[in-house]
Amino acid sequence: MGKQNIDNFLEKTDHQSSVYTVPSSVWFLKALAGGIVDRIRKVSGENIHPHLATTTILLPTRRACRSLQQAFLQTGQGRAMILPRMIPIGDIDEGALTLQDDGFTITAGDGDTTGIPPAISATRRQLLLARLIQARQDTAPDQALKLARELALLLDHIHTERLDLADLKTLVPEDFARHWQITLEFLEILSLHWPEILKEQQAVDPAFRRDALISKQAELWKTAPPAGHVIAAGSTGSIPATADLLSVIANMDKGAVILPGLDRQMPDDMWQRLKPHHPQFGLSQLLQHLQVERQHVRDWQTPQPSTPALVRARIVNQSLWPLAGSEETNAHDDTDIKDAFKNVVPIVAQSPLEEASAIAMIMREVLETPGKTAALVTPDRNLARRTRAQLERFGVNVDDSGGTPLGQTPVGTFFRLSARMVADRFEPVAMLAALKHPLAQGGLGSGEFKRQLRQLEIAILRGPKPGSGITGLRRALDPKQTGLHGFLDRLQQMTTEFSDLMQQKTAPLADLIRAHVRIFENLSATAEETGAARLWRGEAGEVLSGFIHEVSEDAGIMNTVNVRHYPALMETLMSGRMVRPAFGTHPRLHIWGLMEARLQQADVMILGSLNEGSWPPDAQANPWMSRPMLHDFGLPQPERRIGLTAHDFVQALSAKNIFLTRSDRIEGTPSQPSRWLLRLENKLASLGQQQLLQPEQTYLSWAEQLDRPDRYAPSPPPAPKPALDLRPSRLSVSRIETWIRDPYALYAERILKLRPLDPLNADPGAAERGTIIHTILENFLTRYPDRLPENAEQALLDIGAGEFESHLSRPGVKAFWWPRFKRIAKWFAAFEHENRRAGATPVAVETSGKMNIEYGAGMPFTLTAKVDRIDRVPDGSLRVIDYKTGSPPTVKQVEAGLTPQLSLEAAMIKAGAFKNIDPVSPVSALVYIQLSGGRRAGVEKPLKLDAETVAEKALNGLTRRIRAYASVNTPYLSNPRPMFESRFGDFNHLARTREWQSGGGDDQ
Repeated sequence: MGKQNIDNFLEKTDHQSSVYTVPSSVWFLKALAGGIVDRIRKVSGENIHPHLATTTILLPTRRACRSLQQAFLQTGQGRAMILPRMIPIGDIDEGALTLQDDGFTITAGDGDTTGIPPAISATRRQLLLARLIQARQDTAPDQALKLARELALLLDHIHTERLDLADLKTLVPEDFARHWQITLEFLEILSLHWPEILKEQQAVDPAFRRDALISKQAELWKTAPPAGHVIAAGSTGSIPATADLLSVIANMDKGAVILPGLDRQMPDDMWQRLKPHHPQFGLSQLLQHLQVERQHVRDWQTPQPSTPALVRARIVNQSLWPLAGSEETNAHDDTDIKDAFKNVVPIVAQSPLEEASAIAMIMREVLETPGKTAALVTPDRNLARRTRAQLERFGVNVDDSGGTPLGQTPVGTFFRLSARMVADRFEPVAMLAALKHPLAQGGLGSGEFKRQLRQLEIAILRGPKPGSGITGLRRALDPKQTGLHGFLDRLQQMTTEFSDLMQQKTAPLADLIRAHVRIFENLSATAEETGAARLWRGEAGEVLSGFIHEVSEDAGIMNTVNVRHYPALMETLMSGRMVRPAFGTHPRLHIWGLMEARLQQADVMILGSLNEGSWPPDAQANPWMSRPMLHDFGLPQPERRIGLTAHDFVQALSAKNIFLTRSDRIEGTPSQPSRWLLRLENKLASLGQQQLLQPEQTYLSWAEQLDRPDRYAPSPPPAPKPALDLRPSRLSVSRIETWIRDPYALYAERILKLRPLDPLNADPGAAERGTIIHTILENFLTRYPDRLPENAEQALLDIGAGEFESHLSRPGVKAFWWPRFKRIAKWFAAFEHENRRAGATPVAVETSGKMNIEYGAGMPFTLTAKVDRIDRVPDGSLRVIDYKTGSPPTVKQVEAGLTPQLSLEAAMIKAGAFKNIDPVSPVSALVYIQLSGGRRAGVEKPLKLDAETVAEKALNGLTRRIRAYASVNTPYLSNPRPMFESRFGDFNHLARTREWQSGGGDDQ
């Protein structure tokens, strides 16, 4: 064929537009590749390669370029093919600008003579802007960096919209609230200084460089168009510079612009009044810029879409038309509509995890068909990560185009935790979080390092917080534990440099980073391998290495920083860095964000997280400009993103097989379905087809069955029967209650020798608080046994201050306990005055005693007790008193024998178990004194029972219990009286109480 025909393979004449569209019912990239090849074949036969080689195709993203390559190969049925030149020109991404100018190059002229300075790096720009913000206001470095990131986005938007910072002076400050006036003053200062800073850096903002390159290209092509064909495909022209370039291409003799999914059916009156949130708004603005009427846009040569695809696309578009006047007579019969939505399957899960599990089941099912592909399209990064994790249970590693945040990778997490550990001066939680990380080995074998760390944790890190720093940990450690001292010495040696810097008020950022990297590598070393060899390999290690190198190079911008802000500063700089696998992911399964999904399709498309706030995303407020400021300055409102996302929704719904998934509740809160999903449901309902989008349960059921065992056989209650010589023969009255309520807890404690671990950084709990109060009252009554001091309350406070001194440094104790004790002191002083006035005097305070109980087995059982207080009342009888800082037992519990402490103490008094207490004196009363320190600081609660009767009953019951457990056949049961609430739950997990108490289950 001749050259003239080749020049005309776009079939363009003077009377036809160079603007085409591929309908949303067709896979855009496949239609694009097929249409180009078919057109070239019409004019050149099968010799298409020379003409493909001279063709340039401009696409919105790099991923679209890669997918178009695959589409060309599919069109050529796998035969070798010379592909056109494909260039990503960028478009607006969700929430930010996708600056892809580095893929765009000037194609005319002699060499790179653009004269456009390079773009400033993102890190350097963020640090420079943060320094400007800190110079204006006293802001923590991490907060300044967050504001700097938003300010950088604002700068890019200003360049994108071809505005000038100098125009900020046209805004009238008095029209805005005072805080916006302050912000405006700062932005005006920025307009003066930022250009000078960029000049010093010999760089420009990335958006400025991208737009300058695109504009330069447009100018060159306007005067000297390339010899080959130029096709701009898939762009909506959301960037003004891109729209100008598309205008130039549309006016070339061998140029064409191909739009995605133009709605031809919308009535003209609606088309003229589209709002930014509508999916067709961007295309309408672009056509206006190109000066092309919608009716003049031609159809790109595509495979003829099926009737169901056409019907579905028509109904989806109609459902999103502006509400006023959107009614249209149904042009399709019910069968066509049913066929159109036959393969559109809604799934409504109860939680995001359930949604991810169902999606994973769909994608796993796809793999059963050779060659079949599936893609999850979602803006919800949490759903993407959950789905990827669910697929890993099948051994499937799926490509997540959004990647994993660097700070959430193992190496990035350890980098953050190691900084927090030193900054928090080896506070137990921060220390264990870092040193229990799999990468932490401290130059030892993994097993040895973890063994020593566990020993250190049990020795000093559990319970109340030890002293700060390695020195404080060493002081808390028993000198005899030489091995753990050696462990701390090793840890101190590895972290000394960084720790010394963190002890200062300020330090150079570069020095902090250097010292941090050193301990990072030291802690990661093993006995066989250096830390550097372990850390800097793999995708995440390479990204972290590049990040550290980049920040270190620019650290001089911030110079010195407050060391306590260093961990947050590095975490803020690290945010936004993503790690994407270079290889090893499944070739047929994908997870795409909205930007990555544009123009692409898979055999099965899953639109995930179809809830408000996700589809579409919430319109985020700009921290630097209010909505009126954005409008007056000429920047678009945040709602423009909604229109772009709506267009993505329509395009994605064109696939043959569609799943629409959402979660009914998110973090326990009911969610709202996406407005577009509701509009589509309403449209189908208006057509009498509301049943077409009824939620499907199959995949949810499969996901649920995946975790359901074939049979449920609950563990029986434990019933250990230890040997007689292992069973306790000595117990205190307080442990008798445990024996009655939960014998298994006594078995675990006394026979297995187990004890619950204290929590980390524990404020002294209820038991410790009770001990402190008991000690104070004991000291007070011992000091003043007969006569109270003149100011009893102050005397109590003085004793209490000394006892509390070691605990008052802890915030919880100082804020809650000490004020409560002051109220207790006031109440107790008044109680003692009244008690002494009534003739009662304490005869024993915190007195210990023991009693042997003969039960016929030839060996006595010893019962011990430490009585809080015994008073003698005027009639000569005794009153047994027990202090409770919590809730005391009820009369019914004491009478039933569930709480026998006071009853057994009365029995021991009668048996002469306490020295200096005359057993002849009867016990006339059992009394609890509740000392909560609340609104009622103290309450005297005498038990309305006959003391001697309940004492005898309790002793008889204990004797029967001792005799029963003297038999090897008597088991130590867990919670044998489940109808009574047990206060002894430390070992319930060991007894698997919830499992066997739940009952039921399928034992088939």
